Amino acid sequence: MKFAQKYGVSRASRKYNKSRSYIYFWRSRWDGSVESLACQSRRPHSHPNQHTEAELKLIRNMRRRNPRLGMVEFWHRLRKCGYTRCPESLFRVMRKMGMFPPAEKKKTYVPKPYEQMQFPGQRVQVDVKVVPRKCIADPELRLYQYTAIDEFTRLRFLAAYPEQSTYSSADFLQKLYKWYARRGIHVECVQTDNGFEFTNRFSPSKKHLPTLFEATAAQLGIQHKLIRPYTPRHNGKVERSHREDQKRFYNCHSFFSLDDFDKQLQIHNRRSNNIPMRPLRWLSPFEFSVQYV
Repeated sequence: MKFAQKYGVSRASRKYNKSRSYIYFWRSRWDGSVESLACQSRRPHSHPNQHTEAELKLIRNMRRRNPRLGMVEFWHRLRKCGYTRCPESLFRVMRKMGMFPPAEKKKTYVPKPYEQMQFPGQRVQVDVKVVPRKCIADPELRLYQYTAIDEFTRLRFLAAYPEQSTYSSADFLQKLYKWYARRGIHVECVQTDNGFEFTNRFSPSKKHLPTLFEATAAQLGIQHKLIRPYTPRHNGKVERSHREDQKRFYNCHSFFSLDDFDKQLQIHNRRSNNIPMRPLRWLSPFEFSVQYV
């Protein structure tokens, strides 16, 4: 612009290889500052079908008399008074006029600091993984993997079951208690989600009745801890191990029966407990647990 102002439009057109009309367009907009050359809004100032002042007055008066009326019913009452626009158009003009209250800002979730375990067996996370249908040869067969992982040593115990129920959960609890005890680990607490196979916490009719899993835990002297509802990250270690199971085991295996699944699962369990892990200073769960028992 400064070059065209000093030497003329024709010379600037030849120097910068731009048409004269292009330079005239920008020179008419330029007032000596760079801000004047910024892109401006292309939004029209008016529209032939925009709301008239009478319609806007009708909307204001109706909203003043009915501040808590729902959108559809509000539009229906306006139609009785001669309003002919569609609900979408009414919503846009009401939003433009600021008739909707601002949305309340949600509180930012502040996670609690993780409670680091101090010894093996202090807390064991338990969860159930549904075996993918594509891994099962029989379309009528259903298989479930029960998983227990010690938070301190990351030592895992897996078991195969044909159903996901409180009976299977109680049987698994007895097995994991004995399995960890044979390795010198006394289980003090188990942590689960709020599924009906573990608790009746959200049951409408059996809320105050303990499940077989909870009764077995009390019989074995194990504390049963429930995580926050709809928050699987609180059981993050067992959930993360399930993702590794999917990658290392279920993506490349098929099962023909419950016995076949159980045999393959035990082999996978031994393999996973012998894989080094970074949180354990690149020791396997078996190697790390031997140091404390």
